[in-house]
Amino acid sequence: MDNGIAGILQSTDQLSLQEIESVVGKIETLGYSSIWIPDFFGREQVALTTFILSASSRLRVTTGISNIYTRDAMAQAQASHTLNEIYPGRFNLGLGVSHPVGAEMRGHQWENPIDKMSQYIEDIRSARLAMPKPEDNSPIYIAAHGRKMLAVAKKYADGANTYLMPPRHTAMAREILGTKPLLTVTLPCCLCSDPNKARSIGRRALSIYMPLGAYRRAWNVWGFENELTDGGSDYLIDSLIAWGNEDVIKSRINEHLDAGADQVVMIPYNPNPDKLPPWDLFEALAPKRIS
Repeated sequence: MDNGIAGILQSTDQLSLQEIESVVGKIETLGYSSIWIPDFFGREQVALTTFILSASSRLRVTTGISNIYTRDAMAQAQASHTLNEIYPGRFNLGLGVSHPVGAEMRGHQWENPIDKMSQYIEDIRSARLAMPKPEDNSPIYIAAHGRKMLAVAKKYADGANTYLMPPRHTAMAREILGTKPLLTVTLPCCLCSDPNKARSIGRRALSIYMPLGAYRRAWNVWGFENELTDGGSDYLIDSLIAWGNEDVIKSRINEHLDAGADQVVMIPYNPNPDKLPPWDLFEALAPKRIS
């Protein structure tokens, strides 16, 4: 991490393997230290992580997030230890409870998220593996928005990740976590100064989260209860997504850092109809350039 920029959370399911390899190489060349990959319904996450690690020389890969309903704790521990044995110090495990619909789609019954996550991490930590120990164990980060899950992160994990929350939430998260657990803000960024276009892109991206009760409840806590109709008000979009020119986006990053975040991970929104990443944004926020 340099100057608060920890890396890029990049979906790659729409890219070919050759395009992924090229993207990873360019991200590494720009000086980013890590790439975070989500867990959707495309490529299998552990296999993709292995491919990205093999296609790079120093990038760390973090799962952002790995749905704890996808693999049991023993399987997750095996994957984490194996990756860190092959690529020492280059794999970080990011976990999340997902949502009831995500659990049900995989044939699981939704459980109390606080109890589920706490037990899951305990089971990973205590897993008895018949394999050599890697030199570096994976740090465990968990996606946490509410006070109770942030408390779980403080007690059981090495860090917490937040997403689609305002800087006021970052300050609250830092207060609950204290000084030790790493606090990462994953921040959507769009290098676009056209308000209508940028907000339209933001609404399209947020549309998959609007029906989810966990996000709506979290947004209500931060005063957005009247901002959630018609895809979200301008105020909601502007509060959660960093859009504008390079200086504006850097200022938004610094708001979270000043509020207590240890690092920011960028989620790139492309203002152009292109499946490839927005390279102008990546270059503008490259760690070697940001100030």
